[in-house]
Amino acid sequence: AVVSTQSTGKTREATEEELLHSFVGRLQLMARHGTTTVECKSGYGLNTDTELKMLRVLERAKSLQSLDISVTYCGAHSLPFGMSEREATDDVLERQIPAIMVAANQGKVAVDNIDVFCEKGIFETACTREILKKGKEQGWKINFHAEELNYLGGVEMGVNAGATAISHLEEISDEGIRMMAEKKTAAVILPTTAWLLKLKAPPVRKMLDSGVVVALGTDFNPNAHCLSMLRIMNMACVEYRMTMEEAMAGATLNSAASMGLSDKTGSVEVGKWADLVLLKVPSWEHCIYQMDASDTITHVIKKGKVIYRA
Repeated sequence: AVVSTQSTGKTREATEEELLHSFVGRLQLMARHGTTTVECKSGYGLNTDTELKMLRVLERAKSLQSLDISVTYCGAHSLPFGMSEREATDDVLERQIPAIMVAANQGKVAVDNIDVFCEKGIFETACTREILKKGKEQGWKINFHAEELNYLGGVEMGVNAGATAISHLEEISDEGIRMMAEKKTAAVILPTTAWLLKLKAPPVRKMLDSGVVVALGTDFNPNAHCLSMLRIMNMACVEYRMTMEEAMAGATLNSAASMGLSDKTGSVEVGKWADLVLLKVPSWEHCIYQMDASDTITHVIKKGKVIYRA
């Protein structure tokens, strides 16, 4: 889908300044919807030059707005036209990652996480393992797609590789659930994509009852144009039978844990960032109960500073 849509071509054609302008505008809208920390990925270039361009945009945006950005490199998001899985894997390993490290040493980019779309006919488990291992060697946390459309054993492989988080998980096995619970690997659940693509619902209730750390995300991308985590929490309760307390934890502390940031943000505790959202509602549950309660947000505070006031 990444290649068959216009997204990759348009991203390649766009200038760095055009991407930066649109990106900063979206971050500002996310802030108005209550987000204070966001994970953002590359992955719509599928070649060295465009992946670097996207990573430079992510780095430059950090100083142009107020949200903290956890940067994920996802050069292995799909197979470029004309490339086999092996060829695309070698391109990531031998060209893209070395080029990123050169740019990182020059202070032009900074990557926190490595992602791969581990899927049948795209990057299957063996090649995914190679790419994740290479990323981990650079000091990047593993946070990747697995078991979205088909079961491949990607979760089991990822947990054994030391993944911090694994996303989508519609086709996860019972063994995968057990392993994620045991190793405290965060499950990043993305209700918009599953709903829009009419996928089987991920077994979220089973994950929670088994002790898996369940995080929630918007999966904002060309097929899921959603900026509101409040809307996501509502969907998680309705579609996946999460309690409101579980959805709130999934959108805050557990999401922070999926980025390795739960010691800094995600809950109101002494020593953590003062990241707060103030709402005009009868009780906190209304921010989930209402189908999109973004209009109830009166203030968004990032590290003690008001960044949005209604």
